[in-house]
Amino acid sequence: MTSFLFDGDDSAPVTILLAHGAGAPMDSASMAATAKALAAAGFQVARFEFHYMAARRYGHRKPPPRAETVNPEYVKAIADLRAKGVTGRLIIGGKSMGGRVASMVADEMSAKGEIDGLVCLGYPFHPPGKPEQLRTKHLADLKTPTLIFQGTRDEFGTKEEVATYGLSPAIEVIWLEDGDHDLKPRKAISGFSTGDHLKTMAETIKIRMAD
Repeated sequence: MTSFLFDGDDSAPVTILLAHGAGAPMDSASMAATAKALAAAGFQVARFEFHYMAARRYGHRKPPPRAETVNPEYVKAIADLRAKGVTGRLIIGGKSMGGRVASMVADEMSAKGEIDGLVCLGYPFHPPGKPEQLRTKHLADLKTPTLIFQGTRDEFGTKEEVATYGLSPAIEVIWLEDGDHDLKPRKAISGFSTGDHLKTMAETIKIRMAD
């Protein structure tokens, strides 16, 4: 059974399931702040870890696997969340690699009526400094309603690069001013705080997907 961290009201009509990025666990400061912002907007949030990350808690240092190899773990997390009694509408997603994995299982899960939407926080369109190594092929035909929140300073995909990718019309990219890969801006430069951007993220999901 998948282990989850929950935030928000367990009677919320919409639950958001989030996976972590490649290098930080589900209880990292960034993931915790994201979950709290979503809970404040009225969502129930469930966070989980892929096996390689969970193993690090027991001293087993494993490098991140190829993202597609953990697709079955995400599918199982959805089933395990339902088995825990979580009902109602479900949006899946995650931070960086977690969002990428969610995007690879989204259409299958949506077709089965298991999920209602997809949210990616800092999508890793390509490795930093390697814009030719795109991770976008499956995004061209994605049918699941999708929101991608991307900082304008994100080294994994700039605004200018993403504009050339030919993404599915089901995808809306929301650009957060001066945000890095964690959506964190430099307040002295942008006037925004990380909290501002996380609130915008949460409220945008609520307006687009939960009302």
